[in-house]
Amino acid sequence: MVKVSELEIQNRRKKKFINQDKMFDVIVTIIMIFTALLFLLPLLYVLSCSFTDPDVVLTGKASLFPIGFTTSGYIKVFQNKLLLSGFKNSLIYTAVGTIISVVIQMLCAYPLSRKDFKLRGPINFIFVLTMFIGGGMIPNYLLIVNLNLLNTMWAVILPACCSVFSIVVVRTYMENSISYELQEAARVDGCSDFGIFVRIILPLCRPILFVITLFAIVGFWNSYFSALLYLSDTSLFPLQRVLQDILVVSENGIGGEDPAVQEQLKYVTIVVSSLPLLIMYPFFQKYFEKGMTIGGMKG
Repeated sequence: MVKVSELEIQNRRKKKFINQDKMFDVIVTIIMIFTALLFLLPLLYVLSCSFTDPDVVLTGKASLFPIGFTTSGYIKVFQNKLLLSGFKNSLIYTAVGTIISVVIQMLCAYPLSRKDFKLRGPINFIFVLTMFIGGGMIPNYLLIVNLNLLNTMWAVILPACCSVFSIVVVRTYMENSISYELQEAARVDGCSDFGIFVRIILPLCRPILFVITLFAIVGFWNSYFSALLYLSDTSLFPLQRVLQDILVVSENGIGGEDPAVQEQLKYVTIVVSSLPLLIMYPFFQKYFEKGMTIGGMKG
């Protein structure tokens, strides 16, 4: 009888824990759905406004579903030469900047991850120090001017190529995920530092490569302030800089003097500028999640 009662007690405890787990899952699911809606509803509203009749948008009667469905805003946007050139420039800045950025960050992170690098500590300190202390906007502008980079594409690309945060993330990944003994074994077999980097480090760093590539793509695609400071030639403007003219400086926007059309075009340009990243992100999501967990303890 004693054994039976103990089994009953254990079964009751198991049922209690199962019920608690189910309740916890339900609560977490509700919170996640509510949070997702908070982020999703504004996106749906912007998308709906981009297809809604301009007069409805101007009067503030737009909803989550298009009213008076129209694609006239998209037609006018893609007929605008300045916005098309901005889209092309953003693609160039993003492609070139991402390649240079990833190469620099990988080459910087590799020596900083090696235990036998004597200057590892001082250089790490200098790198991290720049995350807290910067020269400021005016010294940076003077530097761009003295390097003859003002009003060139390199004024947007080069200042953003070296991200100390990404270097630290890659260095941490190399230290925690790639065995130092593996590198030493390759050296014993006659492999040079460059050979170790190309044949061992890069193949094993594929997840973190996707992460820093995503960081770089998002950073360059959304780059706006550098273009605002260093570019005056409209033919060099990236998409975000053109979007700023449309949203803020209405007299330089597109769509003529009609305020209703101008209001709708604001939503259209937001959709056009955001769509490439929204399409690309799902392919990088699993690697992005890995990047967010880098820095934890080794198992």
